[in-house]
Amino acid sequence: GVSMQAFEANFDGLVGPTHNYAGLSYGNIASKISGSEVSNPRLAAKQGLAKMKALADRGFRQAIVPPLMRPDLSALRKLGFFGSDAQVLSQAARKAPDLLAAVYSASSMWTANAATISPGADTQDGRVHISVANLHAKFHRSIEASGTAAILQALFPAEQHFAHHAPLPSVKQFGDEGAANHSRLCGQYGDPGVELFVYGCEGFDDHAPGPRRYPARQSREASAAIARRHGLANHSFVLAQQNPEVIDAGVFHNDVIAVANRDVLFSHEAAFSDGPQVMAELQEKLGDTALRCITVHHDQVSVEDAIRTYLFNSQLLSLNDDDMLLVVPQECREVPAVSRYLDELIASGGPISALEVFDLKQSMKNGGGPACLRLRVVLNEVEMEAVNPAVWMNEERFNTLNDWVDRHYRNQLSQADFHDPALLRESQTALDELSQLLDLGPVYPFQRGSA
Repeated sequence: GVSMQAFEANFDGLVGPTHNYAGLSYGNIASKISGSEVSNPRLAAKQGLAKMKALADRGFRQAIVPPLMRPDLSALRKLGFFGSDAQVLSQAARKAPDLLAAVYSASSMWTANAATISPGADTQDGRVHISVANLHAKFHRSIEASGTAAILQALFPAEQHFAHHAPLPSVKQFGDEGAANHSRLCGQYGDPGVELFVYGCEGFDDHAPGPRRYPARQSREASAAIARRHGLANHSFVLAQQNPEVIDAGVFHNDVIAVANRDVLFSHEAAFSDGPQVMAELQEKLGDTALRCITVHHDQVSVEDAIRTYLFNSQLLSLNDDDMLLVVPQECREVPAVSRYLDELIASGGPISALEVFDLKQSMKNGGGPACLRLRVVLNEVEMEAVNPAVWMNEERFNTLNDWVDRHYRNQLSQADFHDPALLRESQTALDELSQLLDLGPVYPFQRGSA
């Protein structure tokens, strides 16, 4: 079709009032290490807002995705806890503290896992297709899907522009972790592109090569199903296997070892099972658009250092037609090999010509860097107009949301606070007000009269 001018918008998760460190994510090393520390929800939310505002100020299109309501008491009720809200909390605190921690998780802040989104330039019906992830691998995330679907519906309401798909069946064979394992290569954003789906295992073949130590969270079958239902033609996508060895080293999603933007793929040489083959197939399907690969070698940055600093869990953003900005967490400046590599990269005269460093410590301690916090959505001008206008970041919204955080968020939270019904009420009050600030309608279950 004719390509219309399009932009990549970043939809960042606003950190929720129950942001905590409960060490819930096996295979995510940072999350495990921080397990019993006291978190600071207020600071976490402000660190995220500061990143959104800085990028909006630089001219990037930046939007906000509201947090899910936590604790999710309906999940506890399904598991046999009953009575009033306070009774459910106190029973769970006594009998199943791990479950209580799980239903308090603020992990919806990492919107890279919320969904997989294909722009209209790639799909057969010309609409933006949105598939909510089932996040089947972890209980605390698997309970997100229905809430996420309601929120995405409120952000992208117009049916003539946005096609919403329910999560895939929530079983291992169709394990789907959203855009953390999906990226898109193209010339201009509005041109038809090639979507790269990265999987860790074959869902129906137990003998296929896969990781041994940590579970693979994305199946090939899930990625293929999403490509089908988004109406992607065969020349519009590539299925690639993530290297099982890096999953076992702690690379639980592809966005911990690779990031792409337009015609640039920035990745570690260990990212894929067969890197040269992946790049050849991408190039073949991109046609006249020349793929530019920036491959980081072991002797420049080890896989361990890449995981420790989240070098690749960075945002790669177009400043103009030629230059790109790499947004990295502060940790990249704290590890000498990575810091040195970044200086060389910026000086090399390649497409990545600028660096922006953010303090995202509160998110990083749970294993989520700049890229985890954002869902990328390519939109043309008509689709941009169809997005709920109250979620775009600007000066006024930044100030309103910081004020909202100051009024509603605690500055420390530990697992000992989870049995306190006051925390539940504070969260409901905060999100009730947020849904009005962002003009969302009754997206939360407690607003619809069901807990």
